[in-house]
Amino acid sequence: MEFSITVLPGDGIGPEVVAEAVKVMDAVGRRFGHDFGTSFGRVGGNAIDEFGTPLPEETLAMCRKTDGILFGAVGGPKWDDPRAKTRPEDGILAIRKGLGLFANLRPVKVFPELINSSPIKPALLEGVDMIVVRELTGGLYFAKPKKRWETSRGRRGVDTLRYTEQEIARIVRVGFELARGRRKLLTSVDKANVLETGRLWREVAKEVAEDYPDVELEHILVDNAAMQIIRRPAHFDVIVAENTFGDILTDEASVLAGSMGMLPSASLAGLSSGKGGRRRRVVSLYEPIHGSAPDIAGQGIANPIGTILSVSMMLRLSLGLDEEADAVEKAVEGVLAEGYRTPDIASDGGNVVKTAEMGEVIAGRV
Repeated sequence: MEFSITVLPGDGIGPEVVAEAVKVMDAVGRRFGHDFGTSFGRVGGNAIDEFGTPLPEETLAMCRKTDGILFGAVGGPKWDDPRAKTRPEDGILAIRKGLGLFANLRPVKVFPELINSSPIKPALLEGVDMIVVRELTGGLYFAKPKKRWETSRGRRGVDTLRYTEQEIARIVRVGFELARGRRKLLTSVDKANVLETGRLWREVAKEVAEDYPDVELEHILVDNAAMQIIRRPAHFDVIVAENTFGDILTDEASVLAGSMGMLPSASLAGLSSGKGGRRRRVVSLYEPIHGSAPDIAGQGIANPIGTILSVSMMLRLSLGLDEEADAVEKAVEGVLAEGYRTPDIASDGGNVVKTAEMGEVIAGRV
């Protein structure tokens, strides 16, 4: 089968980890007889340098007509001037908004081989396997007014936290659908004791729950959620949260897996239907949850596994290739079981390798 994949390496370690993910994707193509045609585009800081914008029209056009988007990371000290009119991160935000990618799925799974790589006690990590569903196109990151200005009393800034009933209902519904196929527990995160948006979120979640009597719904305040994810992480199955809360909680949850470099994500415009074969075409974006990590860029020590597992999510969710996705996940598990480690997950020793070698051994196991 033939597929078109848009590849956006971005800045910092983005190009390094994306190169290894493409290597694994090509190995999948050779084994299963697929042609993954890749087109590379500019986004982020490198796009600002070349085109004066973090998201050139050409890049967005590529994204609109592809089968899947593989994204690295954007940003770095070079573009950190707070007075700049545009920032690298504006590029990925514009893609999410432009393609309607409102649902961000972030699986958090603890591999047994890495249980000692986490600072959390091993006994707490047994059986940890959750998905955090983060609302991606609303809330503080997008709502207006959003500005900075100066007054006679000093500088001021405002960001607006706004959600509509419809925005909440559609993301909560994604959470219910995922929970229905798992352990049937959905945890809805809000701040209903303080925020009006939190109270609306909880009300809408209860209303949507009426369509899913087979799924247990529990509500938790975000500050308590931050504590419970560490105290009893194995309790959680599917967590649904608004944009800012979901962003923060998943970075925290990465500690469970041993490193942010281990975690993939998918940004979707909804869940596709159908089993086997190609699903209904919905352009989606896949990326590791980590940032551009400029402090280690160019050193060849970044962990590509989160990006490689993002390819697995793309194979499964966008291309309908479940067997191929399983092959990638088994290859990762096998390589970890054999003791291969990048520096970020090497606290228990093992065969410490660089980025490119980790990609090569995983591709070889596919």
